[in-house]
Amino acid sequence: MTVTLDRATTPRAPESAVRLSLAPGGIRAGRLDGAWWPRSRDLLLELPSLVAELDKRWGRVTRITVNPAQWPAIPRRVPVAGHTVHVGWFTTEQDQHVIMVFSYAPLQLELLVVPPSTDAVDGARLMSEAADPASTGTASALLAAGGDGNVVAGEFRSDFLPSAATPTSGPGEADRRANVARMRAAAWPEP
Repeated sequence: MTVTLDRATTPRAPESAVRLSLAPGGIRAGRLDGAWWPRSRDLLLELPSLVAELDKRWGRVTRITVNPAQWPAIPRRVPVAGHTVHVGWFTTEQDQHVIMVFSYAPLQLELLVVPPSTDAVDGARLMSEAADPASTGTASALLAAGGDGNVVAGEFRSDFLPSAATPTSGPGEADRRANVARMRAAAWPEP
């Protein structure tokens, strides 16, 4: 007897829900628009479910930028149901714990990326704090506030130590560079 499986009709295990929290619609007082808690550091695996959820809630996602310090591989394009999302990266202009999401509108979201290895209690706290419009902390500051600043879910966080990549040329320089990077990312030409 021969068995043939058709992938289109073969039942699959249900995908787990996207761990995403967004600030209430129309409110933009805080620095962050919410948080995303991926289950791994594989962007090609994680981004389709995030984009699908944001497409439903917020509008069609066109581009995403990340900081390569937290992602071992960054694909240039990620296929999502019905379209392709372009992925770019910035090293010094973007906080390494942030993912920037852009839509056609043109709208943008700045989301804290909760490390996949974070325990449930800390993860829920970070998701809540990042989506709070009253929160004015950066993504790295929220993660550092979780303890002594160097440990999150039992792993050493060397990214909180001072580095030569930290802009020190004056007050507001990091914000200025981040805004320039966001404007560049929003204006990428379609290939």
